[in-house]
Amino acid sequence: MKLNHAVAQNAEDMACDFLEQNGFSIVARNWHCTFGEIDIVAKQKQLLLFVEVKYRSNANFGGVAHSITYSKMQKIRRSIETYLQRFPHCGDIRADALLIEGNGNLQHIKNILE
Repeated sequence: MKLNHAVAQNAEDMACDFLEQNGFSIVARNWHCTFGEIDIVAKQKQLLLFVEVKYRSNANFGGVAHSITYSKMQKIRRSIETYLQRFPHCGDIRADALLIEGNGNLQHIKNILE
């Protein structure tokens, strides 16, 4: 499957706009480590938020929510642990998902690792 970088970039831009409108500041985008990538790291007061952004053009094959598998969540968990080893944080942390479908509908799912 060919990755459409412009579409992915647009989805991440939309996610960043959503987070900023909800009082978060963006700390990092597309942070890479051995285990994978964290799409967005954001902060609001003492909360450090790790965000997985998923985009699908339509609801075929279960839609965008079905794209976050158990394997993907394990990679996210390991990536967050690596991030925190490199950049210690004394406050709360949370992992969320922002799911975007082709019509621009954005769904915010909190605490995806719990």
